[in-house]
Amino acid sequence: VGNLTLHRLCGQQVKTVVGGSLPGPTIQAREGDKLIVHVINTSPYNITLHWHGVFQMFSGWADGPAYVTQCPIVPGSSYTYKFSITGQEGTLWWHAHISMLRETLYGALIIRPRLGRSYPFPKPDQEVPILFGEWWNANVVDVENNFRTLGGLPKLSDAFTINGQPGDFYPCSQDKTYKLNVIKGKTYLLRLVNAALMNHLFFKIAQHNFTVVAVDARYTKPYNTDVIVIAPGQSADVLFTANQPLGNYYMAAHPYFPTPIEFEYGTTTAIVHYIGASLTTKPLMPVLPDFSDTATAHKFYTELTSLTTVNNPHWLPVPQVVDENMFVTFGVGFEPCGGTCVGPLGSFLRFSANMNNISFVLPSTISLLEAYHEGVPGIYTEDFPDHPPLEFNYTDPNIAFAFPLLVIEKKETRVKRLKYDSVVHIVLQNTALVTAENHPIHFHGFDFYVLAQGFGNYDPISDPNNFNLVNPQQRNTIAVPINGWAVIRFRANNPGEKFDFILDYMNLVLILFSKLFLLLSINGTKLLNCFDLIGVWFVHCHLETHVPWGLNMAFIIENGPTPSTSLPPPPSDLPHC
Repeated sequence: VGNLTLHRLCGQQVKTVVGGSLPGPTIQAREGDKLIVHVINTSPYNITLHWHGVFQMFSGWADGPAYVTQCPIVPGSSYTYKFSITGQEGTLWWHAHISMLRETLYGALIIRPRLGRSYPFPKPDQEVPILFGEWWNANVVDVENNFRTLGGLPKLSDAFTINGQPGDFYPCSQDKTYKLNVIKGKTYLLRLVNAALMNHLFFKIAQHNFTVVAVDARYTKPYNTDVIVIAPGQSADVLFTANQPLGNYYMAAHPYFPTPIEFEYGTTTAIVHYIGASLTTKPLMPVLPDFSDTATAHKFYTELTSLTTVNNPHWLPVPQVVDENMFVTFGVGFEPCGGTCVGPLGSFLRFSANMNNISFVLPSTISLLEAYHEGVPGIYTEDFPDHPPLEFNYTDPNIAFAFPLLVIEKKETRVKRLKYDSVVHIVLQNTALVTAENHPIHFHGFDFYVLAQGFGNYDPISDPNNFNLVNPQQRNTIAVPINGWAVIRFRANNPGEKFDFILDYMNLVLILFSKLFLLLSINGTKLLNCFDLIGVWFVHCHLETHVPWGLNMAFIIENGPTPSTSLPPPPSDLPHC
């Protein structure tokens, strides 16, 4: 990880990248592989990397969110992430999980079936990573410091990008536009990742259709569409066939942004070039949905279902018995700033964000996982509420005038403990106290079943009648509808998957040896602390400004009953604060 001068939009900026490239290197693996990633920080910034969507079985220390599972890798130091890919196939990704540095610190993580297995769809002729991003004509560390200090909104990005390039409609960009050469009649698997910091995106290819075969590395029942909607943090595997006349066709993306506040209006493009067509022929442009087309977005997000046939080895039926019920509201609010900021309502309030009216504060001297492991008191409390403090009309934009204290949030570090293997059922309810948004909520360590989505306030009487308990889509990031809700369910065993006997046996042996080592080397009190949790898993909005504002919480999952369901001790090179 180091700094590099990059030329975009008629100027140059020093950006932080991996391996001297934007996007960063694509990591390719097979299900069952162990990944070892040596991260050497030669940049001037603190760094962590998150392996977005990876379950991190037995490897919670490698998850990557700063001050949650590790302290940052400081400039001039290194850390080795080690983890296995278990029970997952498809497209995931990796990115910085500190500050706004994931603007340019990201790349694809492609997981193919283990040898002897095949895709549950016809094998494509070529696979192509397509990563959407954002670009600032500024140092994003300064951008973040500015909005956090002043209390207002961040500077908008200056461009969207496809594979690191803005495309033909941005100035000084035409000669660098990404180009995909295709052969007429061939089928291509596009591995889409939305690495943008602040925006959902609509994506189309002129005169071509898609078949969605996976989202968030979970196989779906094939879904035919001419438009993809993808939230920040989400991924999708889509097939398209080059079945149009020889020519050039734009692939294009622009924001889905239904909120009536300022946003970046640009359109990023790349070119699909049919081999044999003239390179000088002007590409055809697709007609993208309107920026505020919630109907199109909702249709796409809700019509996907899981592939439940025998050729999807990782499908497990939805748990029917629930152990934990939660109702979690979230949205944007304010916090006092004592006359020291330039916030939205003068010098006494700054923007904040919350879940169940708790605006989450990350520790700064130790990570949550280390604090639990070491038994350090005073870092967090285990009393994150299962419900908001007050029931109200969550999607009424005028409710803040009736209950003004609802928009003033408590700044606390509160987590929720879950028993191993418990089934957790959560209603995620959007609010409109300050502004209504479509929040992409990301769960570390788990995929979840999306049982239903809707608009307005969730109705516990009528809405359960619409639950899909047969083949719901599975996600690690859910775009909760603007002025609406989503219902999800997951099993807290991080996660329950079917293992090969040899893999289970090896994990058991490794953990038993690690426990024997600890028994011989540390005192009994610390030994007990080491073995009573399986992990700390962050839950947060993937709109980047909402993380420092506090739209986060965390789960602590207790260890299971056997060594093979327990978290090993931390690696020797784990960074310290």
